[in-house]
Amino acid sequence: MTGDARLAAEAWEELFRTQVAIMRRLQRDPIWDRVSLREYDVLFTLSGAPEQRLRLRELAESSLLSQPSLSRMVERLEAAGWVRRDRSPEDGRGVLVGLTPEGAALQRAVGRRHVEAIAHYVGGALDEDGLRTLRRVTAALRQGQGLIPDLDRDL
Repeated sequence: MTGDARLAAEAWEELFRTQVAIMRRLQRDPIWDRVSLREYDVLFTLSGAPEQRLRLRELAESSLLSQPSLSRMVERLEAAGWVRRDRSPEDGRGVLVGLTPEGAALQRAVGRRHVEAIAHYVGGALDEDGLRTLRRVTAALRQGQGLIPDLDRDL
């Protein structure tokens, strides 16, 4: 293994283990009494979408859930009154998932508490300069993925 490959692997491992450690702490946070962290992620994603709605396919692309799991979750969120599903006016086949006013209010309330928890766990370990560096480095890593071709391997 070359030095660059080893350094890349070590950096990835550190990033991954850090993310897992922080996610475990966030999952234990008492703010998840009405909605789970994964359900909140769906509400959060919708809150940032145009008109607070997305096609189910677009929602799946921004989620870590498989399409069938996401479909079941959307059904539960709809039953709770936090999202609504509508047929797409463009083609009638696609499903649009949108926040209801109750879902938007829940997202904002939980979101404020979630940001406080993130500030505590992440901001408690890094000063302002460290936070800016982390944001810059992780954004560059994510954005760079579109420029890097997939490995062409015969397995």
